[in-house]
Amino acid sequence: QKVLRETFTWLPAASHNAQVFLRDAREEDIFVAVVERRIAGVAALYRRDSFLHSLYVDVRGAGVGKALLDHVAAAAPNALSLKCQTANAGARAFYAREGFREVAEGNDGVPWVRLERPSTAWS
Repeated sequence: QKVLRETFTWLPAASHNAQVFLRDAREEDIFVAVVERRIAGVAALYRRDSFLHSLYVDVRGAGVGKALLDHVAAAAPNALSLKCQTANAGARAFYAREGFREVAEGNDGVPWVRLERPSTAWS
């Protein structure tokens, strides 16, 4: 629930449960980072569209986010893309450091920017 609550801040509290996550993620590849037998981060890739649906890191600054992002990017068949809340300056700075560029913006109840990074998958 903590992962869902902190990753999907705009969703109602009733959506922050394992059943909703599993239902919504059934077509996604889920990557889990484990450090000292604890879940340190989670990423979800919608492989068909090379779309990073979510990236959550429990402890920031330890390289977990970059490691997860690198694994996801290697698994994506095309240029990796994602949406990030406009107000999330920390995440936007992280993605910029990792080579993403902002290519679009929108608002579907929450202002967001769309970011893309070229594929690192083997051809």
